[in-house]
Amino acid sequence: MLNLRQLVDDFFLFVQSKSIEIYNEFSLQHELGIFLREKLPDYRIQFERNVSYFTPDNKTIKKEIDITIFNEDKSEKYAIELKCPLNGQYPEQMYSFVKDIKFMEELKNRGFTKTAAVALVSDRPFYEGRNNEGIYKFFREEYSVYGCIFKPTGVGKNKDSIALTSRHDFIWQDLSDGRKYYVIVI
Repeated sequence: MLNLRQLVDDFFLFVQSKSIEIYNEFSLQHELGIFLREKLPDYRIQFERNVSYFTPDNKTIKKEIDITIFNEDKSEKYAIELKCPLNGQYPEQMYSFVKDIKFMEELKNRGFTKTAAVALVSDRPFYEGRNNEGIYKFFREEYSVYGCIFKPTGVGKNKDSIALTSRHDFIWQDLSDGRKYYVIVI
C-alpha cells in the first residue's frame, strides 16, 4: 500500500531541492504527476479522471479527481485532490478545502485504497490571523477539520454546509518563501 503522505512530503522536498516553480494549481498538479510517474513506475498516474471510471456510485460532491494512481486491475486505487489558491478569498478557499476533504471521504467510502487532500498556500491569512471564528478556527487555531461546516460568504452563507463524517487533523508544513502546505490522508 502506498504512503500518500510520504509521497507528497517527498515531492515538496524535491521541488525545493530542484528549485521547481509551483506558480498555480495546474503547475502543482502536473509537477506532482510527473514526480509520481518517476517514483511509481508500476502504477498508472492520470489527471482529471471522472469518478465513474472507478465506481458506478458516482453521486459525489465533485466529479473529476485531480490525480489518480492505480494498478492494472484497479485493486489498488488512490486519489489526490489539490488546492493552490492565489487570489485571496480566504474563507471561500477554506470552504473549497473542506469540499475536497469531503470528496476524498466519499471516494474512500467507494472503495479507494487511500485518498489525500493537499493544499499549498502562499498567504499567511490561510493559517494565521486575528479572526479565529467560524471556518477560520479549523485552519488557524485547531488544525483539524470536522463536523458540519457552513459556507462562510456569498449566496448560501450560513445555510449551505458540508458535513464531514470524520475528524481530520493536519499540520501546516513550512516551505520556502513563506509558503505552507498540509496533507490530509483518508
